[in-house]
Amino acid sequence: MTDVTGAPADVLHTLFHSDQGGHEQVVLCQDRASGLKAVIAIHSTALGPALGGTRFYPYANEAEAVADALNLARGMSYKNAMAGLDHGGGKAVIIGDPERIEPPQRTELLLAYGRFVASLGGRYVTACDVGTYVADMDVVARECRWTTGRSPENGGAGDSSVLTAFGVYQGMRASAQHLWGDPSLRAKRVGIAGVGKVGHHLVEHLVKEGAEVFVTDVREDAVRRITERHRDVIAVKDTDELIRVDGLGIYAPCALGGALDDDTVPVLTAEVVCGAANNQLAHPGVEKDLADRGILYAPDYVVNAGGVIQVADELHGFDFERCKAKAAKIFDTALAIFARAKEDGIPPAAAADRIAEQRMHDAAAARRTL
Repeated sequence: MTDVTGAPADVLHTLFHSDQGGHEQVVLCQDRASGLKAVIAIHSTALGPALGGTRFYPYANEAEAVADALNLARGMSYKNAMAGLDHGGGKAVIIGDPERIEPPQRTELLLAYGRFVASLGGRYVTACDVGTYVADMDVVARECRWTTGRSPENGGAGDSSVLTAFGVYQGMRASAQHLWGDPSLRAKRVGIAGVGKVGHHLVEHLVKEGAEVFVTDVREDAVRRITERHRDVIAVKDTDELIRVDGLGIYAPCALGGALDDDTVPVLTAEVVCGAANNQLAHPGVEKDLADRGILYAPDYVVNAGGVIQVADELHGFDFERCKAKAAKIFDTALAIFARAKEDGIPPAAAADRIAEQRMHDAAAARRTL
């Protein structure tokens, strides 16, 4: 079933009626010359211009791409609010396989994408995400000044995965403090699923502190890079094996979303979940399932905010040490969420949502009184 535009009716229902809807603006972008098909979703500008990355991914169909853009944009509203940024939430997805699109087509596609972002006049500020890199943002910036995550040579801050990993590490330390009374991760067993852009930096922090690290990734070369550098890191076959590691203290999903679902939660051996992936909870209710099992969940959009802190700072003249100091506050933010969850008798994910929603509500109310 389709509407008069030919778009799947379930997509429009999602936009206007479902719990995942309520977005301010959704832009469908197409440039036939370059082959660009993209979706830009702006969830909220209550706190300021929407800020979020650009995902380049081979979606099965357009409806799947729209749904992902909506979910990711909504998550960015909450992430930016909890990070204390004066930005709302937005996200863009480009439909296609980034590994199979080579220059010059990739360049032309990204330039076309930049023109679409620029047409929004600053309501949406873009950056890197899965499938896009600093070099890509340099290309987008040629058409759009509302672009972050650029290279230092082009006025940007460079790779944001460094501070993303640092923030997740701070979330782990806060989780350890809350659960075990000590922020040290020394001798703790930590399992990382996905050791790509963020995960391999996270390994460095954990190894330096003396944690016992287990890793897995669908790409053998990514795992090999880690184990060749750190002989004590243990590689396991897949995520299914990782989540069953005996005595696992912390599980860190650092790949794509939906890592915590009805199949994984019942068999998860970890006492804490704290990772870099977005949208880790596969569906509503998983956060309660974790809590019922006594597993502490550090909300993903809180602990992985180091990267967005960095790209937001780039808009005002980047300073790494200033950004790192802001990212270090993720430790205190996570502790405050755990305390609020205990006080209200709710899972940490719900506590984080309440705090973020209150900030967005207060900002919107303040605008109405001006």
